[in-house]
Amino acid sequence: MDCFERIEALIDAASADAIDRARVLLDQFDDKSQTIAQAIDDFLLDLMTLVFVLENTPEMFHYPARRLAHLKLTRVRLLLAS
Repeated sequence: MDCFERIEALIDAASADAIDRARVLLDQFDDKSQTIAQAIDDFLLDLMTLVFVLENTPEMFHYPARRLAHLKLTRVRLLLAS
């Protein structure tokens, strides 16, 4: 299971420790470029938002928040591939 598959699983689980675990997995890419570092920060912020949404809002808000986190992770993946 590669780094991004693990992070996808963390998004699906979306627990409080998922943020720290995702940060550790993404730290290896943080020094690649400023653009990638910003994309990682954006993803982590959306993951934090997802955890908050899951803990504090009705279920109808869960899918959009989870979808946004997946999209931001895809952005990181694409930036690293280029």
